[in-house]
Amino acid sequence: MTAVREALPENRYGRSADRRADRKLKIIGAVLGAVLLGVVGWIGYGYVTGQGLSAEMIKFKVVSDAKVEVHLEVRKDRDAKGYCTLRALSEDSGEVARKDFRFDGDTGRIDEILTLRTTSRATAVELLGCTDDGGASS
Repeated sequence: MTAVREALPENRYGRSADRRADRKLKIIGAVLGAVLLGVVGWIGYGYVTGQGLSAEMIKFKVVSDAKVEVHLEVRKDRDAKGYCTLRALSEDSGEVARKDFRFDGDTGRIDEILTLRTTSRATAVELLGCTDDGGASS
């Protein structure tokens, strides 16, 4: 008995006959991918360049039951002016002090030791954020 081999049904296996549709899908996918990459890049660039100031609390020291010293460093544009908000917390996480510190200097980096007067002994200090007078927050 000999086996007769039949031809495979057309368009059932392998690539379809409509290669133009495949090419259109590849082009549309490449364009949409490039647009998405451009949007992500644009948003990232705007985020990085839009931050005219940043601040970091280096350390704090509890001086007494009514006072805390905070070492704060602010990096900003030379002409930027604004304020940073600090708060001190007690052992039970209650707020014992909150103060806004203005920075108006013409330098790009401000490094200061600031004092917070507290209502009771503080165990932690937080930098809540900084805002320049133009409204940008960090």
